[in-house]
Amino acid sequence: MSTQKIRTIYSVSLVFLDAALIAVAYAVAYQLRVRIDWPAELMNQPPFINYLGLMLVQIGAVITTLFFFRLYYIPRSASKVDRLYSTLASVSIGTMMGVSTSIFLFKNNDVILDYPRMITIYSWILSIVFITMGRIGHQVMREWLRDRNIGRDRLLIVGTGEMAEVIVQRVLWTPHLGYTLIGMVSDDDNIDQDVAGVSVLGDIDNLPTLIADEHIDEVIIAMPEKGHREMMRVVSYCGERGHVSIKIFPDVFELVTSEATIDALGGLPLLSVRDYALRGYMWIFKRIIDLLGSGFGLMMLSPMMLLTAVAIKLESPGPVFFVQERMGLDGKRFWMFKFRSMRKDAEKDGPGWTVSDDPRRTKLGTFLRKIEMDELPNLINVFLGEMSLVGPRPEQAHYVQQFRQTVPRYMERHREKGGMTGWAQINGLRGDTSITERTKYDLWYSEHWSILLDIKIIIRTIWQIIDRKNENRAQEGKPDPDVMRNSL
Repeated sequence: MSTQKIRTIYSVSLVFLDAALIAVAYAVAYQLRVRIDWPAELMNQPPFINYLGLMLVQIGAVITTLFFFRLYYIPRSASKVDRLYSTLASVSIGTMMGVSTSIFLFKNNDVILDYPRMITIYSWILSIVFITMGRIGHQVMREWLRDRNIGRDRLLIVGTGEMAEVIVQRVLWTPHLGYTLIGMVSDDDNIDQDVAGVSVLGDIDNLPTLIADEHIDEVIIAMPEKGHREMMRVVSYCGERGHVSIKIFPDVFELVTSEATIDALGGLPLLSVRDYALRGYMWIFKRIIDLLGSGFGLMMLSPMMLLTAVAIKLESPGPVFFVQERMGLDGKRFWMFKFRSMRKDAEKDGPGWTVSDDPRRTKLGTFLRKIEMDELPNLINVFLGEMSLVGPRPEQAHYVQQFRQTVPRYMERHREKGGMTGWAQINGLRGDTSITERTKYDLWYSEHWSILLDIKIIIRTIWQIIDRKNENRAQEGKPDPDVMRNSL
């Protein structure tokens, strides 16, 4: 069976699953209202069969809303937070549509006059819970089938440059995306034997034949350095054989203009390609979140932090905290607190860049760094307003002076407070990794900040601490630079 048919089966089955779960939620809501005498005792409650019409209207309204929210389009990778938000919004809107439609259709029916409002509230809440759980199970089943080579797309990558290698690494690291990487196509006259361990099957002129012979389902064109004329030639080759999906890795200008907006200067139109989202009253919202989050964290984690401090003192001589000067908002310096994870004399020869398997670490320090518990005292800096829960990771002042000379736009990271975690860190750029790539991620975060994005980053940080199975693999190469498409 073709992957297109399997994808259609996935979508259709999801519709029936949602409909069944909404019906179950409605039935459970009816039972809850019958058994719970709140807000008042229910008098002369009709049997459930009298509510079947209302239930069908509810199912139709919610399913229709889910469809318009594009929740029956199954992406390869999507943010779990975004999906939960979309489910909550669509079920809420669908429930309101269902109630209003029911009143219109059954206004002369005795049932609607005796329709308990608590059934609506119960079914609304239960529908959100059941649909979310059902979709998680549906995803687990899809991944289980993909692990058995059912519904996997045969992928061909066009290009052999740096960006193509990045895409190869991402495909190999994330098998749950459902790709079977068949090979690569060279975009120049020199056909290498392989790129990042993947065979180069030919050049661009062989593309139509390769697509047909290898039964390719999807082609990713990864040669942003080439001109648009060459890109269109490749696209035309891909379209010669069958229904193949085509994706293109964008060049820098396309990335910039894709986020551009139209502004005006006294009637003169301007193309705004960079605008920082975190400014004005939005600073207040972010500060409130930081204050509440750090205060709650310090209260809840204080017993664990106390035990950690005692363990540090017992293991090796020296202070509990490692206090180091860092550079934060607008280049202002502050003292950042961390649990000491190295020997007391680790910086006797001056500050040094932290690397993987640093020999200066203590045994306890190695464990603390592995679970990122050494950074818990950063909550003190957040509470004091020197840092934020989410933002670019602050660096030492002398490193900042070096990086500002070699890394483009590096100082723009300091338009906001440094963070305990950030967009770069959750995408694998932590520790001894590329400063240039890290800066790209930090700048993208600054330009696209939102409260929802901060929540996503915090949840992904917690999840990555819990699930470390991909940690070592993520440090072996570069992460996907297409930062806009990373998800939870």
